[in-house]
Amino acid sequence: MRLKKVMAVGLAAAMALSMTACSSSTSSTEAATEAATEAASEDAATEAAEEAAETVAEAVEGKDPAEVKVGISIYQFADNFMTLYRNELQDYLVNELGLKAENISIMDGKNDQSEQMNQIRNFVTQGFDVMIINLVQASSEPDVTAICHEAGIPVVYINREPDAEREQAWVDEGIKATYVGADARQSGTFQGEEIAELEDKGDADGDGVVRYIMVQGDPENVDAQYRTEKSIEALTAAGVEVEELVKQRGDWDQTKGQEITANALSQFGDKLDVVFCNNDAMALGALQAIEAAGRTVNEDIYVVGVDALVEVVENIMNNKMTGTVFNDYFGQAHTAADKAMDFVNGKEVDNVYMVDYVKVTADNAAEILELIK
Repeated sequence: MRLKKVMAVGLAAAMALSMTACSSSTSSTEAATEAATEAASEDAATEAAEEAAETVAEAVEGKDPAEVKVGISIYQFADNFMTLYRNELQDYLVNELGLKAENISIMDGKNDQSEQMNQIRNFVTQGFDVMIINLVQASSEPDVTAICHEAGIPVVYINREPDAEREQAWVDEGIKATYVGADARQSGTFQGEEIAELEDKGDADGDGVVRYIMVQGDPENVDAQYRTEKSIEALTAAGVEVEELVKQRGDWDQTKGQEITANALSQFGDKLDVVFCNNDAMALGALQAIEAAGRTVNEDIYVVGVDALVEVVENIMNNKMTGTVFNDYFGQAHTAADKAMDFVNGKEVDNVYMVDYVKVTADNAAEILELIK
């Protein structure tokens, strides 16, 4: 562009010399000078327009992904499902979106909110462009959001949904925050439907009442609350009479799932028809207890979970578990990464994005296994 400007000025000067040679009058010289000035001004305007167009193009194109720094904190690396999720998240950021692996920091919150808050503050200090946070405690969202907002860093929350009122507050207050997850009400409903769709509707002992235990994740977690509530609502909506024998916190942990189920089997014996678990890790623990007690899944007892871990899907195919619900970590991880980059590039981002769950039973377990292996 500068070359064009130099050429234009040179051409104008030549015109001035030519005009001077034809006339020695002062008016001719002034006219030539005027022409040169006008040509230079027009070229300057052209250059300014071209530079403005380039600036707009760069803004539309966005920041070079290789320069983007993403801070990620996962509530606990030991969680089976979140291990699948974070691995997919990192792979997608690097291999699909073009970020550099060294610019992605993934931290283990160690199921300790204080630890996670320190990680978030460190992300701020280190100047990260965006954060992706899987909260240890959903109730800590206002504090996390305040830290990020004050620092001018957008935040994408995943897997553990904040209160709906808070999600609306992000919109009302112009806060760059969003939640990417799946509607836990849907997963609970699917669990209940999987039992209701059995030939005996979950009434393994045939006495007309489905007696169950509920192995919860964390009662404070909205996913645990909805899965607990909606699974039973789906059963009763199908006309099934139910009785709750035990509802106990298992913290998403396989060992605790085993312990809770073993105690319930010892206490209630053959009266126990169904074991509902808020996730697959606890369902695997429940299966250990069921087999140790000499019971047979899908014959005299049923067990369902959520997540569609590989081992659980294989158990469903082998008639060792009743069902689970696929928590689509592919779709969630990809959406979370895409929205993080939208924030970085100044694009409009909604406050909530939901990815559908999928029922997993003997009918489609092979298909799901092919997807997740």
